[in-house]
Amino acid sequence: RGHRKTYIGAMPGRIIDAVTRAKVSNPLILLDEIDKITRDAHGDPASALLEVLDPDQNKNFRDHFIELPFDLSECLFIATANTLDTIPRPLLDRMEVIEMKTYSKQEKLAIAKNHLIPKQFKRHNLKKSRVRIDDATILEIIDKYTAEAGVRNLERQISTVCRKVVRQMLENPEKNIYRISVKNISEYL
Repeated sequence: RGHRKTYIGAMPGRIIDAVTRAKVSNPLILLDEIDKITRDAHGDPASALLEVLDPDQNKNFRDHFIELPFDLSECLFIATANTLDTIPRPLLDRMEVIEMKTYSKQEKLAIAKNHLIPKQFKRHNLKKSRVRIDDATILEIIDKYTAEAGVRNLERQISTVCRKVVRQMLENPEKNIYRISVKNISEYL
């Protein structure tokens, strides 16, 4: 809701700021990780969002900074969350919940091969010709070393493997090719 103009350094709230930056009256506003909002001494964002997301109330949204009703009825709000458990029930009642499925193993494998491994190889200055990680090994990492819907931990595990390969290269500079397999992945992780 912003700060009242009587405060030094007063600014409009996040919603009005987003509409202002979009330079249109009907923007799409993404509220990322809405399940992590918390009430503190500075206010309760959930109560402001109740007004923002309610079609009967958002025609006359009041930001403390502009002190005039602002029509948010043309704005489209999309919120993301990892869990619905921590979202206040009245706020959740004003949303249409669309559950997204997690990545399948094959999708994670494709993401690892096409994006994560090349990124980590570049970050660790490794050449594809010297380090081999086959599909079965990537699937083993997905199954046994990560337990998540996304791929953050998968990238961390790949980074760990890369760091250990770099260490091995420094300890044994004569060796040309490093094969990471299902049999030896436990040595790396």
